[in-house]
Amino acid sequence: MNTQRPSVTTPATVSRAILLESFGGPELLRLREVPAPQAGPGQIRVRVSAAGLNPMDWFMTSDAETATRFGLSLPSRFGTDYAGVVDQVGDGVTEFAAGDRVFGGALSRAVADHVVIDVAGTIAVGGDAHRTPDGIDDRTAATLAIAGCTAAAALAVVNPGPGDTLLIGGAGGGVGVFAVQLARLAGARVIGTGSATSADALRALGAEPVTYGDGLVDRLRALAPGGIAAAIDLFGTETVHAARELGVPDERITTIAARIDGITSANGANAAPGAIEEIARLVAAGQLRVPIAATFPVEQISAAVQLQAGRHVHGKVVIDLHFQSSPDLS
Repeated sequence: MNTQRPSVTTPATVSRAILLESFGGPELLRLREVPAPQAGPGQIRVRVSAAGLNPMDWFMTSDAETATRFGLSLPSRFGTDYAGVVDQVGDGVTEFAAGDRVFGGALSRAVADHVVIDVAGTIAVGGDAHRTPDGIDDRTAATLAIAGCTAAAALAVVNPGPGDTLLIGGAGGGVGVFAVQLARLAGARVIGTGSATSADALRALGAEPVTYGDGLVDRLRALAPGGIAAAIDLFGTETVHAARELGVPDERITTIAARIDGITSANGANAAPGAIEEIARLVAAGQLRVPIAATFPVEQISAAVQLQAGRHVHGKVVIDLHFQSSPDLS
């Protein structure tokens, strides 16, 4: 096994970043040359190899009112999940060194050649960084932060375990990929809603597929005559209403994209400490698989976001900037 660190390039002064000069759809995303950010005290700079897309990326920047709610202003950058290599270390940082492979999240600024991260920060404030385990390439590492933390937070609300049948609505999406597998690892049976075309993808993750839409409750009664114990709605409200009709108590139902009276919503920011490191460990150990549906060069960012925003892709969409495989995969 080759354990040599990736080489570190000469400190950059010029960088590229995806910018929005007005809020709106993916057709407004532009690749621009910008001054390279520099790491200050308590910070590291990461040369980004790959950036994973999430629905929140385009939702936050879809209009000025929504952007303001997330603290974004123009010109705005784009994307949150990243993976890459530390190429600059600020004063006082002892946790990381140049050449370390890292992954994490930096709210609405990750699709860029370089991103500066506060070592003591969070995804929403300053960004966060975690060591990329041996055996995980940067494309995969770039999919973990938002979806992984959100799935972990949702599962913590409903706490599935052996003997439980868990219903996951929108199970084939980016968060569903993690939620289904984590629930299966916890010993639960998982039924996942999706389109007819997603059935094979859901089975591959370990879920029993059921089509959403009219008649969902009847289909669930047929699949699970013993009842549903808990439910996670990753898309809207249909799964919540179905779960309630089937007698699932509100305390074992959660959402991530909707707010419903009586239902505790899940937020990745509230994931338990160490949750993302545990997910990365499971991926490295081959116990959790992350299907990557498509990769795009950064120059094709608009097409990538359009594909991801269509909500019919099975797995994650990743932007390549300076992609490199883990040096330990050879």
